[in-house]
Amino acid sequence: MTTAELLLQDYDMEMGMTRRTLERVPEDKPDYKPHEKSMAMGKLTMHVATLPAFGKTILTTPSLDLAHPSVPHPDMTFRTREIALAAFDAAAAEARAALAAASDSDLAATWKFSFGDKVISNSPRSLAFRHMFFNHLIHHRAQLGVYLRLNDVPVPGLYGPSADEPFKP
Repeated sequence: MTTAELLLQDYDMEMGMTRRTLERVPEDKPDYKPHEKSMAMGKLTMHVATLPAFGKTILTTPSLDLAHPSVPHPDMTFRTREIALAAFDAAAAEARAALAAASDSDLAATWKFSFGDKVISNSPRSLAFRHMFFNHLIHHRAQLGVYLRLNDVPVPGLYGPSADEPFKP
């Protein structure tokens, strides 16, 4: 089994769970923040929805310098849940295709992520993909789950049951 085939197993599962979470985002609370330092729910939703584009960037570029980005930054304006889901579906499909096409040598190559002279990451592409994309996505998806809970929106059971989706005998 190739590295890409192994990563695709996780990818498909995580993208399914991410879509289930995005499907529950209320449209009437894009400005909701649980704390003054928190990201607004609409912006967080769009960040989660567009993060697969970053996964594709990791897989298809030699590096990324945020001070001089070579790829456009996605629109983070929340308009509707359907627009967010469409953005997610498109980005997830492109990232999946890039991952499926990646060879073991592609995934072993070093990928540098920086902001000017400050190096954020300089590691094998497979590690950057898992750390900078997968873990980043899972972190923000969990934040979104807290926002849902605080707004009395049923939270999906992702890795097991939730209070809203318990296991049924």
